[in-house]
Amino acid sequence: MSLLDEAIGLVSPGWKAARLKSRAMIRAYEAVTPTRTHRAKRENRNANQLTQSGGRSLREQARWLDCNHDLVIGLLDKLEERIVGARGIIVDPQPILKTGLVADELAKDIRAAWAEWSVAPDVTGQFTRPVLERLMARTWLRDGEVFGQMVSGAAAGLNPTGNVPFWIEALEPDFIPLELNDEGKGICQGVALNEWGRPTKYVVYKTLTRLGSAQGNTKEIAADSMVHLKFMRRLHQIRGNSLLAGVLMRLSALKEYEDAELTAARIAAALGMFVKKGDPQTYGDNEGSGPSDGPRELDIQPGMLFDGLQPGEDIGMIKSDRPNPNLETFRNGQLRAVAAGSRGSFSSIARNYNGTYSSQRQELVESFEGYSILQDAFIAAVSRPIYRNWLQMAITSGVINVPLDVDRETLFNAVYSGPVMPWIDPLKEANSWRVLLRGGAATEGDWVRARGANPGDVKRRRKAEIDENATLGLKFDTDPANDKGEGSEQKTKK
Repeated sequence: MSLLDEAIGLVSPGWKAARLKSRAMIRAYEAVTPTRTHRAKRENRNANQLTQSGGRSLREQARWLDCNHDLVIGLLDKLEERIVGARGIIVDPQPILKTGLVADELAKDIRAAWAEWSVAPDVTGQFTRPVLERLMARTWLRDGEVFGQMVSGAAAGLNPTGNVPFWIEALEPDFIPLELNDEGKGICQGVALNEWGRPTKYVVYKTLTRLGSAQGNTKEIAADSMVHLKFMRRLHQIRGNSLLAGVLMRLSALKEYEDAELTAARIAAALGMFVKKGDPQTYGDNEGSGPSDGPRELDIQPGMLFDGLQPGEDIGMIKSDRPNPNLETFRNGQLRAVAAGSRGSFSSIARNYNGTYSSQRQELVESFEGYSILQDAFIAAVSRPIYRNWLQMAITSGVINVPLDVDRETLFNAVYSGPVMPWIDPLKEANSWRVLLRGGAATEGDWVRARGANPGDVKRRRKAEIDENATLGLKFDTDPANDKGEGSEQKTKK
C-alpha cells in the first residue's frame, strides 16, 4: 500500500478499496495487464452483436474461398463425406411392440416408404435425399447456417413422392434477413422469439435476385415447420457463423503466398542470361563493339561453344532459389493450424497420408470425434425432425398402417447413423469386433453400423443368400456352418 493510497483513503475509502481490489486482480492474473508483448485483446459484445456486424462478411468470404481456393474446396468436400456421406444419414426405424420386441414388419414398411420418398424429397424435384443433405451440410459449414421449410399437405405445383404429401424447401441464409430487427415484435435478425428466447416464427423472403439481395415480399413460417441448423460457439446466439471464421485469414494468406511462390517459380523457370561488359576504356569509337551497336542475339543450342565475346566481356546466368525447398514444410504447418481450427484432419486436408498404421489410426480416432459432433448436430437439427414429420404425414395419408399391437409412444423411435470411421486394416478391425462380440461388449448391429450399413438390410440379404444356397445345394467357405461340419468330419476320420 502506497502513500497515495493512504491519502485517497482519507478522502474516499471506496475509491481506495477499488484500487486495492484492482491491484490484487492484476497480480493474480498477469494476462489482465497489457504489456509490450501482450496486447490483452478483449471482446465485450454478445454473440448476436458480433453476428450482426460481421456475419455477412464472413459468409461471403467463405463462399469466395469455396469457389476459388482448392484447399477450402477439399476441406468442405471431406467434411461432407464424413458428416453425411454418399448414402446420406441412414435412418433405421425401431418401433416397439407392446410385448417389448421390435415391430419388424412395421419397420420394414417404414424403411421401404422412406426409401421411395428419398428419391425426390425437395420442392424442386432436382435432388435425392443424400444429395440434398450434402448440400445443406455444405451450406451450414460454409455459410454458418442453413434453413429448410417442411411443406405438408396439398400444395399447388407439388406432386407427392411415394404418395406422401411432404416436401423440403432448402433455403440459404440469405432468405432470412439478417438486418431485420424489431424489438416491439420480438424479432431479432429475422427470427421472432418468445420471452424465453425460443424461436416462434421466421421471416423469409419469397424470392432473391441474382446478386443475393432481397426482392419482393416476405412470408412468415412457423418454427414448427422450419429446420434451422446453425454453427455457433456461444450461448444465446440466434444466427450462425461460418465454420471457417477462425481460419479465414490464414487460408487467404496461404493462398496469396502460394500464388506469389508460383509466380516466382515461373519467373525462375524462364532462362535469363547477361553479358558482363569490360572496362569502358577498351571500347574504341570505330571498333564496332560499343553500346551504339544495339543488343546482340545469341542462338543457344545444346552443347554449343560460344566464341563471340568481345575483349573484357563475360557471360553469366540469372540464378534463382525457386522453387522454394521450404514451401512444403511451411505449407504443412499452416494446414495443421487450419485443421485445428476447422475440426478437420491434417491428412485429409493436405492429402498427406504418410505414417504408420498406429499413427494413421490415432489421427482418424481423434478427427472422427469432431466429425461425430458435427454429425450429431446435423441429425438433431435436420434429419430427426424431417423424418418424424414425414412419418406423421405418411401415417396420416395412409401410406403406413400402424398395427394395434404397436406401442404408439415408440412409433418415432429410430437409430440415426452416418459415415463411420474407415478401416485402415480391415483384418485387424474385423478381428477386434469379433473379440468384442464374443466378450458380450457389442452387438452384431453395432458391427454392421460400424461399416456404415443397415443391420436389418444386411441380415435380410444374408438370410436370403443362405436359403438360396441351401436350396441349390451350394456350399461356400463364407458360411461358418461349413467350417463346423468340416471340423466334425475330420474328427470322425481320426
